[in-house]
Amino acid sequence: MKVIFAGTPEFAATALDAILAAGFEVPLVLTQPDRPAGRGLQLQASAVKQLAIKHHIPVAQPISLKLDGKHPNIAAEAHELLKATPHDVIVVAAYGLILPSSILSIPRLGCLNIHGSLLPRWRGAAPIHRAIEAGDAETGITIMQMELGLDTGPMLLKQAIPIQERDNTGSLHDKLANLGGKMIVEALQKLRLGPLPATVQPDQGVCYAAKISKDEALLNFDLNASVLERKIRAFNPFPAAHANIDGLSIKIWRADVLPIAPSSHSIQNGQILEVNAEGILIACDNGKSVLRVLELQKPGGKRLPVKDFLQGFPLRVGQHFTV
Repeated sequence: MKVIFAGTPEFAATALDAILAAGFEVPLVLTQPDRPAGRGLQLQASAVKQLAIKHHIPVAQPISLKLDGKHPNIAAEAHELLKATPHDVIVVAAYGLILPSSILSIPRLGCLNIHGSLLPRWRGAAPIHRAIEAGDAETGITIMQMELGLDTGPMLLKQAIPIQERDNTGSLHDKLANLGGKMIVEALQKLRLGPLPATVQPDQGVCYAAKISKDEALLNFDLNASVLERKIRAFNPFPAAHANIDGLSIKIWRADVLPIAPSSHSIQNGQILEVNAEGILIACDNGKSVLRVLELQKPGGKRLPVKDFLQGFPLRVGQHFTV
């Protein structure tokens, strides 16, 4: 079986690596154009492109696949390349471009998508972030037959994993990437023997995982500490939760939630209640909960546990973190 692969970030590269390791022939890889990255903003190839080059696989990087879009000539070239490249199926994982119907209809066995959620929950761009942020107990991988709708296609394989108490987007991403690689290999092996049973997605339980914006990562201490703790994990490693103090934006990488004793004193949201080597205690939700910050980073500095952070950036009781 010949597999054209379309994907861009590390999540997709893990799947491509698994497909190659399983012995499937990959005659072509589609990935996003090189992007500026790093302090020098040098053009950098995607993780998928780097892996494809390592395995001497031809790579195409069209900026559009829509024949009626802004770049019809580029899209037409991509269509002709796909038609001219012998293959049976296209596998898509975090590609970043929408596949129009004119592309979906090209492969003999259609297009399969590796999606990082238990569909129909968390359709869209940021399923891993949103599952953590929402406090979901589990997530997983769905292998889906692609159609025109956004992550709406019939489900071919589905497997759940628990979201652990300390999972952040980075750790959960790695678990799901490895699971996705195993599941797409299983799906392709079964597809070689015949069509896979497909389950139509239910109408109930549909929700949308909107793309993450940097503005969301600014912590609002009017919220409950448990909500903030989930946001901190959801936005680790990107875009990194942060809060302002003394005119500086401090990134907060790790925290937990402590019970709070009733107090007769007026407590303001964002107020520092205690500072010690174990953590910085911050009042939330009108004094109803406390966030204990465990790892921080000042501008231009390194991520540090609170004990080391305080040596170079002392904080005191009564100071306020603000939006």
